[in-house]
Amino acid sequence: MRPITRFLLAANLSVTATGAHAQTIPPRSLYATMLEANKSKGWVQFRNFDGKQLLYFSLLQTLHCRLKEIRYSINSDALDQNVELVKCNKAVPFNIGQKDILGGRVYKSMPLNTAQWVAVQVVWEDDVESEINKVKVCEDVGEASCGIVFE
Repeated sequence: MRPITRFLLAANLSVTATGAHAQTIPPRSLYATMLEANKSKGWVQFRNFDGKQLLYFSLLQTLHCRLKEIRYSINSDALDQNVELVKCNKAVPFNIGQKDILGGRVYKSMPLNTAQWVAVQVVWEDDVESEINKVKVCEDVGEASCGIVFE
């Protein structure tokens, strides 16, 4: 059994198939629970790799089927940038494909030491905005991905 199927079953959610691959997208409440469960760890992560600073939106992109927007700003509260969302595939609603990873939807690359912190917010499909999650760069972690929530 696939891990996400075990997760859905453990959460007492049903997946309804009407065709070979047709499914329903889990309810927003599940997505909101996932977001809330990761709030204290930070919704984004930083990594220094190959001479660049990377900002990962992996966690938020797994929520893409119930999101309208991912807003963020670097070193400010402006929330003036958006991440292009992964296209929702109902058959695999939490999936992030290789083309999305390579296409800049999962992480942003910038020169080393550009970001000290990031403010991030999601907008759900019904225009409800999440709180703002602020995450700062971890020090002395090498190439590991890391972020520290503050405020």
